[in-house]
Amino acid sequence: MSERYQVPPGVEIATQWAWRIIVIATAGFAGVWLLRYFSEITVPVAIAVLGTALTIDAVDWLQSKGLPRLASTFVVVIFMLVAFFGMLALVGQQLATQVTDLRSNVVQGITQVQDWAKTGPLNLTDAQIQDWIDTAKETISSSDTSIITRVSEVGTTLTHVLAGFFIALFSAFFFLYEGDRIWSWVVALFPRAARSRVDSSGHTAWASLTAFVRATVLVAFTDAVGIALGAWLLGVPLSFAIGVLVFLGAFIPIIGALLSGMVAVLVALVAQGPWTALFMLIVVIAIQQIESHVLQPFLMGRLVRVHPLAIIFAIAAGVTVAGIVGALIAVPLAACLNGVVRHLVSTAQAYQDDPEPDVPLELEPEPEPS
Repeated sequence: MSERYQVPPGVEIATQWAWRIIVIATAGFAGVWLLRYFSEITVPVAIAVLGTALTIDAVDWLQSKGLPRLASTFVVVIFMLVAFFGMLALVGQQLATQVTDLRSNVVQGITQVQDWAKTGPLNLTDAQIQDWIDTAKETISSSDTSIITRVSEVGTTLTHVLAGFFIALFSAFFFLYEGDRIWSWVVALFPRAARSRVDSSGHTAWASLTAFVRATVLVAFTDAVGIALGAWLLGVPLSFAIGVLVFLGAFIPIIGALLSGMVAVLVALVAQGPWTALFMLIVVIAIQQIESHVLQPFLMGRLVRVHPLAIIFAIAAGVTVAGIVGALIAVPLAACLNGVVRHLVSTAQAYQDDPEPDVPLELEPEPEPS
């Protein structure tokens, strides 16, 4: 009996699966390592792709009205920049006008906490409270070197953010201007027999990404308007800044909306007291329930439907790989992969039903023989 048949069939099958899984895991790890190593390029490019998915129809519409493609791209990019910096300017103006009142509310709140610590169930004395305050002061004063180090780290981070901003800006411009040519070049890198499926998979992923980004923007805008309006009606300061924070946080499903909503409740607690904070919490919960059960199922549809457990896993993986930016990119990536997998499965099923050979995608005409 040969040596081959001395291995149990189950062990042989498990071994064949094991080395394949190891190869796939190694390739995935190498891909993630490369993305992290070149994160100063890959992250801005990914953000540029998201911005392109949001605004590509505007460029196409302007071009359909007779404006040249280059001019249409310039108009859309300039509008995006004006909207972004205008929003930041409004937030800065509100912070400058209301931060003094908020500071006085914080001081008043700290005084109330000290009074509660003395008269409440803790029953602390003035000496104990002063010891805690002195300990906090000593901790802050003893970390001067740490603070200087962190300031230098912040400066380095700001430099990277500025470089990433310009990379994202120029990438978005060229994606909007000649994205079709760039995609054709990418498809041409694959073998001729696979180009048809690569091209169709890319268009499916792009349709999923476009639908996801637009639906997310509408959901984020609704959340921001609802929570900011509730904060304004309750007299909570920085209502517009809260709305901007909620809008940005809504791009990270589940976690972002929760954290930004808690910030609104915290500001209400500091500025207006526990009852206003309770009403603010009710507003946040009501808005998020409407988002989860009405807006997202209606806007997302079946095209980008991803299971909530898959969203949680995607966010966790994104945070592990690239922090907050990874969480922002993870869910759109999961939506694209979901759309591509569904497309390939349906294509394979159609091929089984009608096994005709694929017609290769001809990106460029073949040269005629001389």
